[in-house]
Amino acid sequence: MYLALLVIFLQCSELYAQGKVFTFNRVEIRVQPSVKVKNGAPMSIICHADISKNTDFQLKHNFTIFKDGKLVFMTVSDKEDARYEIPMAKSSDTGDYECTVKADGKLSFSNSIYVWVAGMTKPILTADKKEVLEGEVVKLRCELPEEVPPLEFFFRKIKTNSAPKEKRVPERNQNFSEVEYYVEEGDNILQFDCFGKRQVRSGWESSQHSNKTLVTVKEPFIKPTLITGPSSNVTEGDQIEFECSTVVAQMRDIEIILQKNRTILNSVRDKKFLKYSTVATQEDSGEYLCKVEQGAVSKTTKLNVFVSELFPKPTLSASMTKLDESKDLILSCIINGFRRANFSIVRKGSHEDILLKNSRVLAMKVNVNDTGSYTCKAEIKGIVKESKPVRINVYAPVSKPTLSVVSGSPEVILGKPLQLICHSVMGTPPITFTFYKGDEIRKNVTNDTYAMFLDEDIGLNDNGRYKCDARNNHSSGVKTSNILNVTVIVPIRNASLGSVPYGEVEVGSDTAFLCSVKEGSWPIDFKFFKKTDHEVLLHEVREYSDRTIWHKKTMKRKDTGTYYCMASNRASMDVRSRPITIHVILAAWQKGVIAAFVLTAIAGAGAIALWWFLHKKKKAKGPSMEMSGSALAPNLTSEKLTRQPSDGNYYSGSGYIEDNENHMKSTDESKENIWAS
Repeated sequence: MYLALLVIFLQCSELYAQGKVFTFNRVEIRVQPSVKVKNGAPMSIICHADISKNTDFQLKHNFTIFKDGKLVFMTVSDKEDARYEIPMAKSSDTGDYECTVKADGKLSFSNSIYVWVAGMTKPILTADKKEVLEGEVVKLRCELPEEVPPLEFFFRKIKTNSAPKEKRVPERNQNFSEVEYYVEEGDNILQFDCFGKRQVRSGWESSQHSNKTLVTVKEPFIKPTLITGPSSNVTEGDQIEFECSTVVAQMRDIEIILQKNRTILNSVRDKKFLKYSTVATQEDSGEYLCKVEQGAVSKTTKLNVFVSELFPKPTLSASMTKLDESKDLILSCIINGFRRANFSIVRKGSHEDILLKNSRVLAMKVNVNDTGSYTCKAEIKGIVKESKPVRINVYAPVSKPTLSVVSGSPEVILGKPLQLICHSVMGTPPITFTFYKGDEIRKNVTNDTYAMFLDEDIGLNDNGRYKCDARNNHSSGVKTSNILNVTVIVPIRNASLGSVPYGEVEVGSDTAFLCSVKEGSWPIDFKFFKKTDHEVLLHEVREYSDRTIWHKKTMKRKDTGTYYCMASNRASMDVRSRPITIHVILAAWQKGVIAAFVLTAIAGAGAIALWWFLHKKKKAKGPSMEMSGSALAPNLTSEKLTRQPSDGNYYSGSGYIEDNENHMKSTDESKENIWAS
């Protein structure tokens, strides 16, 4: 009975389970009031599941809402809708939303929807100081309290009657940023503000500007004053004094500097004024600058000073600027409009000037060492002025030049350039050298003591006849070198080797080797070689000719091989001939002796072999011949009867055999020899 009830219960449960059938038609996500919401307004994200059922039964739904792939809301409901309420939307709520619904093991997804919360919260700006000195630093902090990084912050420094100075600071991990602003000279009352930006799908979105923060700036010291005394009208020789002063709030690390054309004339520290005096010269005319510095603050004042000329610069004149040694030179110094002055004539040195005479005029007999620059100086009321320098050149005559080949030897290889050098041991530079080839001028060179000439036009029949001239500004004129004759060396071309006899040579005979060249300057070095596993030098000779003959006596079998020759001259180029092959063979009488010896050996060996064969055969037939001697005789008789006399033209069987010397012997004769043995 219980078993029957259990079966009935299970069947009913199965029928009940089979009756609960549902399916997801779709899952959708919506935004209220719209997908674009103002910052601070309420917003709802609604996830709706559209489900079909076979009967009306309750179903538990698991709703999950995601923003940019991250879980933001989750709930379980028997309703087909779930709402994610945001009372005050912020810009950080901007993003892609989607939802999923899970029921009784089934899962369905919505599409993605983009929600834009327009506008950003107003930033808050604070400053660490409300009052600063010039040169100090103001630290600012800008914060977007309800925003989420990454963000970009923009700080602005606002001055009256000038454009704001802006700084951009990106922040990837925090919703605030800090910067420092340097307070410059001239900053009186400063205002600062800031704003923020964030990147959205449509581009960049900016916040409102923050509150304005006011910072008051005080001067640590006033702009300096610069004056000159005792008068503004200054003439060369007058005493001039400069005074630079300022008013300082705090006498701490303050410095006053006086400059002219980037040159510091004087400076003081921790004082309110500076003084500087000097005797005025024309070089003191120009712009002066007084600078006061304290920390990073610097203020300047400029003043232009003009110094009138007391007298013009003197002028130095010379009787001659180029002259021969041992000639007379007169130097004179004058000032236009002035005759009463202290004059001196000096020679300029590499380290210091050399005083020659305290006078307007200097007369001297010159030598080469007096070459140099000369000036004169004039002094009035302590003001010293110097003339422009005058260059004096004193010349010694050039010596006779020498012309030589740079390589040392007066030779040149055909086709190679020839480099010559012309040198004068004595003579004041600059010296002009002229090179001649024959009577033709080839080159002019101005140098100190020597000059080089490169002749690339060397012909086969060119014997040179070179010379050179040397001259300078001395009145003695031109000096000419001796004539230099240059020998042209023709390189070796086309070496060849021959022999007599050629190819085959009998043992014991002589061989003549002939080595010759097509062209080349004499003398020529000839070398004869035999080619083995290494090069073997057999003979060498120097000839004043284009050929040579080498006689090799008594050739031997080991002299068989390959021979070549090599030729060279002063062109230092070895030219090698083509190789020839020599075979050393036996003489005719040596061949005959060898042939006779070989034939004798062969005949002896044959005779011994035949004797041995017949001797062996005779021993085998001896007993039978004694027993049948009577029977053998009739056979021999009948054999003799069957042989008929003939003239040699007809034979029964082979009547002749051939020996080793191709001579023919009769068969009967051979048999008689056998029996005779």
